[in-house]
Amino acid sequence: MLSVSGADHIITMDLHASQIQGFFDIPVDNLYAEPAVLKWIKENINEWKNCTIVSPDAGGAKRVTSIADRLNVDFALIHKERKKANEVDRMVLVGDVKDRVAILVDDMADTCGTICHAADKLVSAGATKVYAILTHGIFSGPAISRINNANFEAVVVTNTIPQEDKIKHCNKIQVIDISMILAEAIRRTHNGESVSYLFSHVPL
Repeated sequence: MLSVSGADHIITMDLHASQIQGFFDIPVDNLYAEPAVLKWIKENINEWKNCTIVSPDAGGAKRVTSIADRLNVDFALIHKERKKANEVDRMVLVGDVKDRVAILVDDMADTCGTICHAADKLVSAGATKVYAILTHGIFSGPAISRINNANFEAVVVTNTIPQEDKIKHCNKIQVIDISMILAEAIRRTHNGESVSYLFSHVPL
């Protein structure tokens, strides 16, 4: 649809599956929120050197290991067994969070059932604080009430989806502004410069 409507280049962020890029016959730049996430962690979590980066499912293992490596901290993941669609059954924590700050990292959250269950699991496993950092905060249905009732210090999302309305109903939601990353990607593309710098750096 985008190609037919005349688009000749696409700039996006944290595609749910990077293989999606292959379905386009025009150039696609898939940017990452990771540099902005690392910056937020270092600036806002005092105990970040004693934290564990946690993936709420096995599919996000690559994402959390990358962040954990760059922070030089441990990672863990939660293995979940689902009985039927959208129903979380049993959660198994693989890794150690006892007496540490646990930071859940995922690319998106919709109804927030998984991350709220994960937060409970982490607290019961001995985590001192639990944060969630998500690229795309969809927050549909019962998401806001679930976050309000969950064991989160903060739920941090980027503004790839506008969050002004959600913030009014939930003071745990904090926003990382990624507009500068997209703006710099547009500027670099327009001037024929390399965009790959943005994969590991936040523009000043």
